[in-house]
Amino acid sequence: MIHREEPVIADNTYNAAHLLVLEGLEAVRKRPGMYIGSTDTRGLMHCLWEIIDNGVDEALGGFARTVDVTLHPDGSVEVYDDGRGIPTDKEPKTGLTGVEVVATKLHAGGKFGGGSYVATGGLHGVGLSVVNALSSRMDIDVDRSPASQGISFQRGVPGVFDGEGPGASFTPQSGLSRKGGRVTKGRSGTRIRFWPDRQIFTKDADFVLDGLIGRARQTSFIVPGLELVIRDQRAADQAEWTEERFRHDGGIGEFCDYLATGEPVTEVLRLQGSDVFTETVPLLDDKGHMTPQDVERELTVDVAVRWGSGYDTELRSFVNVIATPKGGTHVSGFENALTKTFNESMRAAKALKVNDDDVIKDDILEGMTAVVTVRLAEPQFEGQTKEILGTPAARTVVRKVVAKELKEFLTSTKRAEKAQAKLLMEKVVAASKTRIAARQHKETQRRKNALESSTLPAKLADCRSGDNERTELFIVEGDSALGTAKLARNAEFQALLPIRGKILNVQKASVGDMLKNAECASIIQVVGAGSGRTFDLDARRYGRIIFMADADSDGAHIRTLLATLFFKYMPDLVKAGRVYSAVPPLHRIEISNPKKGQEKYVYTYSDDELQRKLAELKKKNVRWKDPVQRYKGLGEMDADQLAETTMDPRRRTLRRLTVDELEVASEVFELLMGSDVAPRKEFIIQGAYEVDMETLDA
Repeated sequence: MIHREEPVIADNTYNAAHLLVLEGLEAVRKRPGMYIGSTDTRGLMHCLWEIIDNGVDEALGGFARTVDVTLHPDGSVEVYDDGRGIPTDKEPKTGLTGVEVVATKLHAGGKFGGGSYVATGGLHGVGLSVVNALSSRMDIDVDRSPASQGISFQRGVPGVFDGEGPGASFTPQSGLSRKGGRVTKGRSGTRIRFWPDRQIFTKDADFVLDGLIGRARQTSFIVPGLELVIRDQRAADQAEWTEERFRHDGGIGEFCDYLATGEPVTEVLRLQGSDVFTETVPLLDDKGHMTPQDVERELTVDVAVRWGSGYDTELRSFVNVIATPKGGTHVSGFENALTKTFNESMRAAKALKVNDDDVIKDDILEGMTAVVTVRLAEPQFEGQTKEILGTPAARTVVRKVVAKELKEFLTSTKRAEKAQAKLLMEKVVAASKTRIAARQHKETQRRKNALESSTLPAKLADCRSGDNERTELFIVEGDSALGTAKLARNAEFQALLPIRGKILNVQKASVGDMLKNAECASIIQVVGAGSGRTFDLDARRYGRIIFMADADSDGAHIRTLLATLFFKYMPDLVKAGRVYSAVPPLHRIEISNPKKGQEKYVYTYSDDELQRKLAELKKKNVRWKDPVQRYKGLGEMDADQLAETTMDPRRRTLRRLTVDELEVASEVFELLMGSDVAPRKEFIIQGAYEVDMETLDA
């Protein structure tokens, strides 16, 4: 059977006619989220601030003193500023009035080029036109001498309404259609009222008074001398209408003081300066072509900062008058300057020692309140919502200015500033130490948990029995002794854990250092009952813990170090009488011709006992081989001898460690093993007079 493939039929119905070209403000209405972020309350508030910022820009340029905002009961909002007023004359290229151009054309306004504004909050030239496109009605009235003139729009289309509100009949018409009264010379301003389009915004989208008041207060700090008036007239009862006025002539210094909490460590510091940088931007040339050109910009930095006794950080950043809640290059420049300058100044002032780690950003930010502002023409933002500054040069300029000004404060020789700088550096050092201690505690806890849950070390020679009342753990010093002990032990109930040399003196060390020490960690792990507060006596793996070290001074030191470890981190074992020290012999006397029933070897455990035993043998006319063997270590014994003298429960001698008075014992351990040398030196000197010089093994 022959299978024929069906031919692919070409679809020629998709052509250029299917491509939709959105012109003018259609794009805004089709994709509002691209321009205002969202169509809920947040997007609606963004629209309001686009209009308010235009008035604030006038104040920033020195042309306005008041911005007046009124929330009306019909859902509209009205914004008035006493600035220069939007131009009402005709724009040459379009033939439209200036008002109509900025309200209907995207990327049109006085924020481009260098003629109208030096530093602004608006920048993309889409603010007013976007709000217009998303409004069911917008009225714009401009006061410019000689007369007031106005124009209305419906969803971005200019025209005339025959009544109040967005529901009135509308006739499209270009040009300023509304004439007002005369305007006296020297008075000017712009009044914009708009009704949000409910075809665009969600039903629950509304103007939030608290957010409006908060940002108005914030703006009044950023633009000293500007008065912002917020009126809420939405309530049916006029008695419930509210009005708030904000004006702060102190600027960001006053703002920083307002935001700060807790007792001050420093006064509010003002770190100010400016620098120029070159930026490559596309500009129109004489032929109307966009060509890249180098433009010299000036960036002005003004920072107000104060440190308090608390722990919280409050950092607000602004570009011109626009808040940048997500930071940007100006904030990263500020933080870089803080970290570098503090480390350099603190090392110079010896607040940081040579071996101390550098402080990090979080140490410095603790308890800090800061307002970081920069002003520059045509800043680069990441997106229309302007939450992040992207101008690369801002990082460098802010870092240079802040580093220079902050260093002058930290190294000042003026009495008041020097005292504040010292307190501040001490606070930062304390924060650094607290952070490091917290990290070490966390690492210690993690290490401790891992230690308690991990498998037993390979070097442990465990016993077969699981009865933790009968079993014994011998902690043996030295590999040579371990080999003999393995042969000498009873593997049924005796376990061996070798340690190498002298373990850490835990009385002087931190918990973290103790757990880092391989020998200490192994001992705690093998005992199996935890350590410190988490120690559980019932969880121990052995009934007895026995220290087995040589009979010489080194062995005594090792026993002391082990006793210190157990008393500090496993004291319940000591209190329960489960920690012992084996008593190996110091000498071995070999009888020359032992009689029947007489031991061939006699062991003694001290020099005094040796002398007594030799005298006793001599009195009995028992001869022995000279010289008497003195053990240098457990490794010199064979397995039978070690079992007989030290490990066989029927014949060995054990010394139990007990605690009669806990406080006294703690004092003795601290005296003999602690960090304070002076008391120990005094103890040794006093004890020196009681030593019999002839008995010294030297």
